[in-house]
Amino acid sequence: MCDGENASLTTQPWLTIVGLGEDGLAGLGEEAKQAIAGARLVFGGTRHLALAAPLITGESCPWSSPFETAIDVVVAMAGMPVVVLASGDPFFFGVGVTLSRRIDPAQMRVLPAPSAFSLAAARLGWALQDTVCLSLHGRPLDLIRPHLHAGTRILALTSDGDGPAAVAELLRNTGFGASALTVLEAMGGPQERVSLHTADGFDLVDCHSLNVCAIAVVAGRQARVLALSPGLADDLFEHDGQITKREVRALTLSALSPRRGEWLWDIGAGAGSIAIEWMLADPSLRAVAIEAQPERAERIGRNARAFGVPDLRVVAGSVPQALAGLSEAPRPDAIFVGGGGSEPGVMDAALAALRPGGRLVANAVTTEMEAVLLAAHAAHGGSLTRIDVARASPVGTMTGWRPAMPVTQWSWTRPLPDDTGDDAQERPQENTQGEPV
Repeated sequence: MCDGENASLTTQPWLTIVGLGEDGLAGLGEEAKQAIAGARLVFGGTRHLALAAPLITGESCPWSSPFETAIDVVVAMAGMPVVVLASGDPFFFGVGVTLSRRIDPAQMRVLPAPSAFSLAAARLGWALQDTVCLSLHGRPLDLIRPHLHAGTRILALTSDGDGPAAVAELLRNTGFGASALTVLEAMGGPQERVSLHTADGFDLVDCHSLNVCAIAVVAGRQARVLALSPGLADDLFEHDGQITKREVRALTLSALSPRRGEWLWDIGAGAGSIAIEWMLADPSLRAVAIEAQPERAERIGRNARAFGVPDLRVVAGSVPQALAGLSEAPRPDAIFVGGGGSEPGVMDAALAALRPGGRLVANAVTTEMEAVLLAAHAAHGGSLTRIDVARASPVGTMTGWRPAMPVTQWSWTRPLPDDTGDDAQERPQENTQGEPV
């Protein structure tokens, strides 16, 4: 039966998602216990099924791999009494999010338990609404980097027993070694342990695989702090000189106007600074960085990890040919054209790819690229802006202004169709998974 059989759909709840803690059945209410006992099929991880075994009268179905295949099996059981066992709160980095994309919430009954974050906050006396909650379970540790600001409190769920040591190493390497690091293991169960360390002096061994790291951030003098405003310092990026300078970058991001859930294509990405700062603006934002030179493309990947946006997609190749490989990607809500924009076909390809209502911003420092932008402005409208920046620098024993190369910026919004008002395709749901299911 766990391999899947079709069943008639029903508008009545047939799927019950039960949140389990490390205390197992002792932490469940009667409604949850009755649901498990009455289920024909009970899905869950091996650990969850073992905790609930005394109540299970139907068939136990461990999650199979790949996980999406296992979800297909659950969906195929529609109409039968089915229980899915989850960790803590199924809708906080949990399996409930995945299931709700495939199953009408009206067909689900959800009985959550406290999440790992709630338990950790309760142990520490931290206000959960003022705490950054991150799941690093099966996800890159680099995601923690944008949140490393002095005084910030972070709760980070890790993947395994090696996770706390890896978090401590990242803190040390980025100048936050004095931060207090509390490791909370197996909360709510008989193996619970809470221990306080500093990142610099971290020496915990034999850490339980289920753990949360609570970080009270302390920034050293050389700490790598990523400011919350656009236009981060150029020297934070690894680059070979091919980078949109911070003042121009701030104005460019303002013109791109990122909005929640949107996608950016950064064409001729150089060091990737525009795409990286786009993604830093909000966790829901996504970007593709397209760069013709392979060594720069590799550098963009390193920068993305260093800035805590490891999900930035990097495409090595020249436009327009490289865009052919993006046919499966969402149509961009915004496009930035930086390097290589004067090459034949690049601007036409960018204009064709942009969805209605989307924004395109292009910068020129050469006369050839400026000619392209002037022609685009004449053909399509939009706005042209001249950006001149000068910096004070020594002139002998005195100080004078040294101008940077002026930048011409064209900004354009593709008109919406008159008949629909918006034909923006539905964007895929952001990946919110990360807690053990």
